[in-house]
Amino acid sequence: MADLSNVPAAASRAEPVVRIEGLQTTFGKGAEAYTVHQDLSLTVQRGEILALVGGSGTGKTVLLRQMLGLLHPARGSVTVLGRPALEMGGQGAASRVGMLFQHGALFSAFNVLDNVAFALREQGTLPAELVRDAALVKLQMVGLKPEHATRMPADLSGGMIKRVALARALIMDPPLLLLDEPTAGLDPNGADEFCELVRELHDALETTMVMVTHDLDTLFALATRVAVLADRKVIVTGTPTEVAHFPHPFVKQFFLGERGRRAMAPVQAGKET
Repeated sequence: MADLSNVPAAASRAEPVVRIEGLQTTFGKGAEAYTVHQDLSLTVQRGEILALVGGSGTGKTVLLRQMLGLLHPARGSVTVLGRPALEMGGQGAASRVGMLFQHGALFSAFNVLDNVAFALREQGTLPAELVRDAALVKLQMVGLKPEHATRMPADLSGGMIKRVALARALIMDPPLLLLDEPTAGLDPNGADEFCELVRELHDALETTMVMVTHDLDTLFALATRVAVLADRKVIVTGTPTEVAHFPHPFVKQFFLGERGRRAMAPVQAGKET
């Protein structure tokens, strides 16, 4: 893997929030077996926003599931905050890893408040009033008002669903937040507003974030570092502008095609001024 990052020595010595070494992810058995990741290694440093990009079938969302401890590696190791990810599978992961799913994945039978409060309520360690107050605080953090708390998911716009899902992901104050296509389904204005919200929360909470995105505008708006998945592994890491010039067919098509040139234009203009 090529690492184009210019990471300060102190940061490089710090224990990563996520460390993946020699990962192999295989689905099926025998002649039907299909390997998605082969000898994949990656680290996620504290406080960064790492974007995972790659073509269809390269296992970007699968890698998020590995970090959540929901999949058992065929080979290699995945550690999160110094512990094997598999030890955190299921509810145990909620206090350490928050997850924003691509389409929100809200419980349709719960109102907004109950969706946000779910993990904290299930933990069963706080009185109901404190759980309610914590959920209202998280709703306020994502730009929603108390009167939104009683609405049902079916009554929400796409942008509001994203915000409720983000509040739910943050309810346990996790040090690591995973985002799967955070701006999918939003119009350009909605995507820009959601990116601004995520950036503000990242700065305020100092939460480490890993996001999967195919949207270059989202990538350039949020990512401090990019990891490119191809050939069943991470082939390069670095800042978006560093990675954009890495000599690989997928990178060239993704970053330097017409969509990539449009997304990179503001970055290049900023360099010239």
